[in-house]
Amino acid sequence: MSVSTLRATRRNRNVPVLLVLVGPFVAFFALFFVAPIVFAVIQSMFVTKTSGLGYGPPQETFVFLQNYVQALSTPSFVSSIGRVLLFAVIEVPLMLACSLALALLLDSGRALFPRAFRVFYFMPYGVPGVIASLLWGFLYIPATSPILQGLASIGIEVAPLSSGNILFAIANIALWNFAGYNMLIVIASLQSVSGDLYEAARLDGAGEWAIIRNIKLPLLRPTIILITVFTIIGTLQLFVEPLVLKPLTAAINSDFTPNLAAYNQSFSQANPNLAAAMAVIVAIIAFVFSFGFLRAVNRKGNRAW
Repeated sequence: MSVSTLRATRRNRNVPVLLVLVGPFVAFFALFFVAPIVFAVIQSMFVTKTSGLGYGPPQETFVFLQNYVQALSTPSFVSSIGRVLLFAVIEVPLMLACSLALALLLDSGRALFPRAFRVFYFMPYGVPGVIASLLWGFLYIPATSPILQGLASIGIEVAPLSSGNILFAIANIALWNFAGYNMLIVIASLQSVSGDLYEAARLDGAGEWAIIRNIKLPLLRPTIILITVFTIIGTLQLFVEPLVLKPLTAAINSDFTPNLAAYNQSFSQANPNLAAAMAVIVAIIAFVFSFGFLRAVNRKGNRAW
């Protein structure tokens, strides 16, 4: 028997094993990830119309890109896209800076009880977004916030839920919720670095800041890129925080974010087709910005810090 025949026989024997191992993942991936996307795209190309006085069965009419044109022609929806992009400009640098600062502080060995602090910083991630928004909502209202009341007693008036501060208030909730999670990702990357690099750098006279700048940050580059992409996607999907805070302030309307606008169209306006088009637009924007960021950081000229 030839070598090629033996290899072919081995491949054929491995096929059932691969199907058993990979099959469930492929099935669940297709069912819970691919199928909803395909369904949303299909729904976005139809319009549901009722006949007569509304007693007849609804009819689905194919309109191709009409829902997309309508969504992008709605000023409030376009404004919501600009709002989440502005929110990303605020949130992404803050998330990156806080996660890196916490991770580098714990990795330096100067923090007391580092294991306890890791758990302490990670605990907010275990709080559901709705609960976190409710907790911070009470702290943002002067009538229930001891912090705002204390500031008011010394003559400092702060209105976190005003139209000029609402994005920063939401950014604070997201930062509190996810900074610890991202910190653990950075810590895991730092712990995979050999300690010999640090020892060699110290023998050469490098201080702690020089080690961070010349060793830690360059080695953390893939992790920083990953955190940045996740944060970009998360900011464009902003939904829970404004939905929970909406009853507490007039600065948040039904179209405050694209996802909130899609939710409003689907459940309040009974227009799921337009909502599907809005959701697809948000997904495309998230893909474009994430892919564009990855292309930018992976260019030949940007491979070094």
